[in-house]
Amino acid sequence: MPANKENSRDPGASLALLWGEGDSRPRRGPKPKFTPAQVALGGVEIADAEGLESLSMQRVAELLGVTTMALYRYVPGKPDLIDLMVDTVLSDPPDLDRVPDGWRPRLEAWARACRHVYRAHPWILTATGLRRHAMGPHQVAWLDAALAALEPTGLSARHRHDAAILVLSLVRNLTQEALDATEAGDEEWNRLTTHQLTAHADRFPALTRAVAEGAFTPTDDDPLTFGLTCVLDGIQGLVERADREQRLVRRTPTPHED
Repeated sequence: MPANKENSRDPGASLALLWGEGDSRPRRGPKPKFTPAQVALGGVEIADAEGLESLSMQRVAELLGVTTMALYRYVPGKPDLIDLMVDTVLSDPPDLDRVPDGWRPRLEAWARACRHVYRAHPWILTATGLRRHAMGPHQVAWLDAALAALEPTGLSARHRHDAAILVLSLVRNLTQEALDATEAGDEEWNRLTTHQLTAHADRFPALTRAVAEGAFTPTDDDPLTFGLTCVLDGIQGLVERADREQRLVRRTPTPHED
């Protein structure tokens, strides 16, 4: 097996695997013991317990009780496996049609459902971050659900897409921040930071005043609630401005009218 086989990728094969197109079953050899979905669940088990950095085709093969070479009969390589894992744990998006009172509560419900998945499987933040990855039907369905929630706003298609990505970015950033804080140890980090700020208070007066007034004091407030309020208020402003512009256009007479 070439040294780079685990991380090699055929984009067409990746998408075919994710979308179940074509016959993904091994064509030669004994009857397959697993499906690609079962292999993906094995990868999820490892990533959930140890993080994405511990994932390898060899580890998954050992977990399933097969050789590494045998595993390539089901999944072409590690990048394809990770894409399949992401789509597996995302599953179907929430049914936002059941959420009353319009686009805003629906988009908030979507954001909270996203955070729930990220918290349950933190490795997704890395898997869907800077690495180019293929999007499967579940991941596409989540984006489709957010865009559907925003359709009644009257915003342009571009703005609807940008709004959905903005909300998603907020969720990702806050989830990553919470994970980093847990890993670093809040108490020790805060102690060291406070010491440095105290020693250099004259250099950062505004920050020093904010710290003194409790800017970093732990609270039970959900940071996602504040973040969504800011973001959704901004989207609401765009919606209202677009509505005013449309009403103005309807009232403005054309040059041929008396």
